[in-house]
Amino acid sequence: MIDSNELHFLEITEVSSLLSQRQVSAMELTEHTLRRIERIDPTLKSYALVTPELALAQAADADRMLAKHQVLSQLHGVPIAVKDLCFTKGVATASGMPLHRGFVPAFDATVVRRLREAGAVLLGKLQLTEGAFADHHPAIPPPVNPWHADHWSGASSSGSGVATAAGLCYGSLGSDTGGSIRLPSAADGVTGLKPTWGRVSRHGCFELAASLDHIGPMCRSAADAAIMLGAIAGVDADDPTTLSAGVPDYQAADDRDLRGFRIGFDEGYALADVEPDVRRAVEDTLRVMRSLGAVIVPITFPRVDVAIADWPLNCAVETAVAHATTFPSRRAEYGPGLAGFIDAGNGLSGLEYQRILLRRREFTGRVQRALDAVDVMLIPAIPFGVPTVQRMQTLGQVAAELAALIRYTAPLSMSGNPSLTVPAAFAANGLPVAVQFVGQHLGEVAVLRAGRAFQRATDWHRRHPKI
Repeated sequence: MIDSNELHFLEITEVSSLLSQRQVSAMELTEHTLRRIERIDPTLKSYALVTPELALAQAADADRMLAKHQVLSQLHGVPIAVKDLCFTKGVATASGMPLHRGFVPAFDATVVRRLREAGAVLLGKLQLTEGAFADHHPAIPPPVNPWHADHWSGASSSGSGVATAAGLCYGSLGSDTGGSIRLPSAADGVTGLKPTWGRVSRHGCFELAASLDHIGPMCRSAADAAIMLGAIAGVDADDPTTLSAGVPDYQAADDRDLRGFRIGFDEGYALADVEPDVRRAVEDTLRVMRSLGAVIVPITFPRVDVAIADWPLNCAVETAVAHATTFPSRRAEYGPGLAGFIDAGNGLSGLEYQRILLRRREFTGRVQRALDAVDVMLIPAIPFGVPTVQRMQTLGQVAAELAALIRYTAPLSMSGNPSLTVPAAFAANGLPVAVQFVGQHLGEVAVLRAGRAFQRATDWHRRHPKI
């Protein structure tokens, strides 16, 4: 008998099995989750828009197919949600911007279409910062961290992190330009995957910065992230920047025995100037992985200070390009944070931008060389505990604090490497602490194997907020 009090916290792997065995229906899952959204989300504010009619219709279709033993994928009949920068045919898509509230796309983003083709049920669209930049538009209340309302819920994919952590969907899509899958995954205690740049199509998704944007899954386990990535990854004729490499089975690698699996570790990069809770989480993760047979290999990661300093400028220029049709012509409808960021992008000279691109290319090469001899690298997600909302209001004004916040995320956005963020401890204040497994380009199989193995041996990802 399924405990309805825990149904919403099951993982995709679990509900998929229940659906295939007809122990629960897609309609029951969808109705249960919609009731939970109606009851809890007015406080958490994770959804920009809920689509109950669409979800119930898709659930009914999924059940009809299941009754005929027709199963499209492990996502068949599973209720999920997507960040509200992914186009959804016939459903408003605002990208956290009041000026786009009336925009109703005529087609689905490639990732949305692929989720539909996999049989997933779309519950709605998840809230994000304005245009996926750092700040929420003043007219839109930010999602609330379900572990503690006084603490930050993460960057632009905060709605995805909150909804997934709070049991308001079984998995979600986020986007990551400088850390916006990894930071909310860390803050909200979920498992998030930033894939290799180009592994997942960006067609039909509002841009923040084209060469830095990544679309990826945010779930309750690495196994679930593997399922969702398998559904959305792959070359797309509508996005010529997608990589042509075939999509492997992300669940196939052995996650019970890691003998011979090489984990790179640069102690100077990973542990310098981190808070004690973060240090303990990293060191405990190393112990767990070593106990599973992994080999810890000392490596030297390239210096990241220049990449961190270059990231906002690189991003600002590309954001200015992305908003050229509405800024400055509709400047009054923008919030001050995004407007100021676009101004900074417009103010950068071509020579300065070219120097950034050359440094970025060199840094990317150095990252690949550093990771050549290992399967994954282990680093923290954030060097300190989840900050309070009050601290975040001023953190961006202090260059050293902002650089510390993105120390472990922005460099990997610049290099395009895949990274899996997993909860690895809880601090004394009850908030999650996360680490990242970073891979070589197209190394998603390895980072997901590391995450699956770690989560097989630990239960941090199975702890849920009491709401």
